[in-house]
Amino acid sequence: MKAVIRLGEPRYPSKLQKYLGDHTPKTLTALGNLDTLQGKIMAVFCSVKCPGSVIIQTYDLMQKLNEADITVISGFHSPIERECLTVLLRGTQPIIICPARSINGMLIRREFKKPLEVGRLLFLSPFAEIQRRVSTNRAEFRNYLVAALADAVFVAYAAPNSKTERFCQEIVTWGKSLYAFTNECNANLIKLGAQSIKKYDGCA
Repeated sequence: MKAVIRLGEPRYPSKLQKYLGDHTPKTLTALGNLDTLQGKIMAVFCSVKCPGSVIIQTYDLMQKLNEADITVISGFHSPIERECLTVLLRGTQPIIICPARSINGMLIRREFKKPLEVGRLLFLSPFAEIQRRVSTNRAEFRNYLVAALADAVFVAYAAPNSKTERFCQEIVTWGKSLYAFTNECNANLIKLGAQSIKKYDGCA
């Protein structure tokens, strides 16, 4: 059953107002278990194109997160993010999916039905019912929403001078913990101050 959560209600995530300020959405539409918002949350992002070595490392990390008590949140939009979701759905950890559109009228795929039934999946959207198409602006705002809800942000790869890299720069200014793989592909993220993902609890 869908639920509408309004700004100011006890179950509205206070993190959003802290990080989004005047851009905090007045309402959120949710489908699934709202309790997943209460645990330790890690956001997952990746640029559209990704080096092969990072793909392998990301796959291995998602396997480890399957058994960790860490909620994973993402838009699961880029190819690697979608692969992450496929791996995570095989596990037991909570998952939050934030589409870059309204979830009203959204088709629930077969692989989502069981996780929804057992309470380990939550769909969350700040978009109005009429906003049913994904757009660049909505995807960008969705990414900030995802980062604001997370306790830590993991970026598998951010291409140099990409929107993802600029997004990471802003996240660092928030004081959020940014994590990445420590390899030459992520030299730009390390320069920004990203820590090794191995230092994150549950990922060692």
